[in-house]
Amino acid sequence: QVHLVESGGGLVQPGGSLRLSCLVSGNIADIYTMRWYRQAPGKAREWVAEITSSSIPVVAHFVKGRFTISRDNGKNTVDLQMNNLDIEDTAIYYCSADVNVPGGTVSTYWGQGTQVTVSS
Repeated sequence: QVHLVESGGGLVQPGGSLRLSCLVSGNIADIYTMRWYRQAPGKAREWVAEITSSSIPVVAHFVKGRFTISRDNGKNTVDLQMNNLDIEDTAIYYCSADVNVPGGTVSTYWGQGTQVTVSS
C-alpha cells in the first residue's frame, strides 16, 4: 500500500506565507511526477503545480511567482512554498504522486488534503 499525508495547512492573513509538505510512504519502488492540486468551496479541483522525478517544476499561471514546488527524493516528500497568499488561494490542497510499486505497476495516489484558509 502507498500513503500520502499532507501537512502545513492553516490560517494565514493575506500576504502571508505557508509551506505545505506531503510525505509518500509504503511499498514504493519509484516515485515519478508529484503534484499539488486544490479545491475551493463550490469549485472543481484544479491543478496547481507539479515536479518530475528529476526535479523539473511547473506551476500554474495563477500562482507563478508566488508558489514554488520542490521535492526531496531521499525523504519521499514534495513541498509547496506559498508566498503572498491571497483570499482566492483558500482551498483544500491535495498532493498526488505517480508511484511504481514492486511488481511494476504505476498508479496515481492521493492524499487526504490539508486546509489552507487566507483571511484577515
